[in-house]
Amino acid sequence: MFRFLLFFLLAQASLFFLEMLQPVQHNIILPWTGFLAEISGWLMSFFDSNVEIYGKVIRSSINHFAVSIEPGCNGVEAMIVLLAAIIAFPAPIIYKIKGLIIGFLAIQGINLIRVISLFYLGQWSQELFDWAHLYVWQALIMLDALLVFLIWIRFMPEDKNIGVTSS
Repeated sequence: MFRFLLFFLLAQASLFFLEMLQPVQHNIILPWTGFLAEISGWLMSFFDSNVEIYGKVIRSSINHFAVSIEPGCNGVEAMIVLLAAIIAFPAPIIYKIKGLIIGFLAIQGINLIRVISLFYLGQWSQELFDWAHLYVWQALIMLDALLVFLIWIRFMPEDKNIGVTSS
């Protein structure tokens, strides 16, 4: 357990350090954030023709309310926590890869719901938008990462070499 905790904290610190580097921000984080805005806008366009996308900004052409998806609101931090946990846990590499793919889809799926819900909530009530943005969704995204990790551990195949069972 101590080994896992130490390795988890070191992996997390390293990954957060890498995320803050300017080349990583410029070449990975910011393009991902813009892509997230594009996907969110595309999904909303199926039921709302008044949605406009400008880079990482989603805007209503009717009331001009807009949200800007900033680093910290793009699911990357939750993914880093999950990645560090999966890397630190003793498991077969193929199972780690499967966990990361499923985790990525789960976290980003919830994050799309987050962005869309905040866009419409903000048009209705700024006070509720602030509360949901700062408290509810921050907790739910991290809870999603934790649940993915716990489910991943629960369904881990038995491997006698690492002493982990799925009982």
